Amino acid sequence: MLLLAGCATVGPDYVPSEVLAPGLWSAQLEGGLTAGRVDAQALANWWSTLNDPTLTKLVERSIEGNLDLRQARNRVREARARRGISEADRFPTVDTTGSARLSRSSEETGSGSEREFYAAGFDATWELDLFGGIQRSIEAAEADLEASEEHLHDVLVTLVAEVALNYIEVRSFQARLSTAEANRDVQDETYKLVRSRFEAGLTSQLDVEQAKTNLESTRSQIPTLQIGLEQAKNRLAVLLGENPGSVHDELSSRQPIPVTPFEIVVGVPADVLRRRPDVRRAERELAAQTARIGVATAELYPKFTLLGSVGLEALSFGNLFSTGARFHGAGPRVTWAIFDAGRIRRSIEVQNALQEKALIEYEGAILTALEDVENALVAYAKEQVRRQSLIEASQASQRAVDLARNQYLSGLTDFQSVLDAQRSLLSLKDRLAESEGQVTSNLIMLYKALGGGWTSMTPDTER
Repeated sequence: MLLLAGCATVGPDYVPSEVLAPGLWSAQLEGGLTAGRVDAQALANWWSTLNDPTLTKLVERSIEGNLDLRQARNRVREARARRGISEADRFPTVDTTGSARLSRSSEETGSGSEREFYAAGFDATWELDLFGGIQRSIEAAEADLEASEEHLHDVLVTLVAEVALNYIEVRSFQARLSTAEANRDVQDETYKLVRSRFEAGLTSQLDVEQAKTNLESTRSQIPTLQIGLEQAKNRLAVLLGENPGSVHDELSSRQPIPVTPFEIVVGVPADVLRRRPDVRRAERELAAQTARIGVATAELYPKFTLLGSVGLEALSFGNLFSTGARFHGAGPRVTWAIFDAGRIRRSIEVQNALQEKALIEYEGAILTALEDVENALVAYAKEQVRRQSLIEASQASQRAVDLARNQYLSGLTDFQSVLDAQRSLLSLKDRLAESEGQVTSNLIMLYKALGGGWTSMTPDTER
């Protein structure tokens, strides 16, 4: 029996599915994107490519304090303990017992005498894993642990991306505020100029009211941008695991939006699927569920257990440790479920269905990963095209404002041309600031889609 133990492992052996990933991305690689070999270290710390010390400090603080990350660490510790429980089933269990009892029989049914009874001993049991049920349980627990570790990595990937995105949002709102305030100041000067011309009898009351309308319209946009800026700061503080408002002072100074690097290496689809924590987690969950089929299947077979006991029994405490008080026993026990109305086989069917579900989820994770990268590639490249058009349009609009203002002062055009030019310039500059932030945000989403942001942190975050 000892030689047979562990030799007949029932249930299917897990074989990793072969993933047929496309050789290249379908999206056209432009805007600095290339398909060369990815530098693993650079991808693991991708935020450093933006060369923003403040962003780097915020990411480091979030790794220490974020609540979701702390919860994910606890899940890893829980899974590690559960694996230990499963591994303990391989070994015998030994219990110690001790008892002392004083009894008196009834005078109606007995002699009415008192009796003492003392006992102490050890009991041992060891279930032989002849059909591999315990082995499959250990395999499932090991795969669950690895899945929880990949979940931790996935939380890291999402966390650093969210911190960076909120940081870029803060800088974008600051840039848009600067644009709105600069346009407000220009329009205020225009309003004062028109009013002085009206007082000199050189223009009409209509021009004054139109200039005032334009100025106040721009002023009305500033509080909305300030609200968005405060909300982005508060969200960033919560991501760090800190109270809202904790980052206001360090982010009070307006800084430019981080500039994206000139070249981004994205690798090939197969590399992404090997790197993405969500795909790796789904694969480990599939492995765990495959092992649980073996756990359920082992219930079809008999269970062999070795039993043993040794101890002392006596009718008086003084004789408990005498030679004659010793007893011992040993022998095997066999249990086998002969009839259970199909419960075990239905349980196996349940585990098979759950395995198919896990396989579908794994395939879905692969498709989602590929979709994320394809979308991110297109968004990053095309937003750069949009930004360049907005740069040229803003430059042309600035020239139009200068021309309209000069022609108005020379009496060659009406004031409506000045108003239209100023409104167009404000809109274009605001969209340009938003686009500059969106380019960097799209790069962050691309790094997230590529699975960057976790490999170099594993020793620190899994403690």
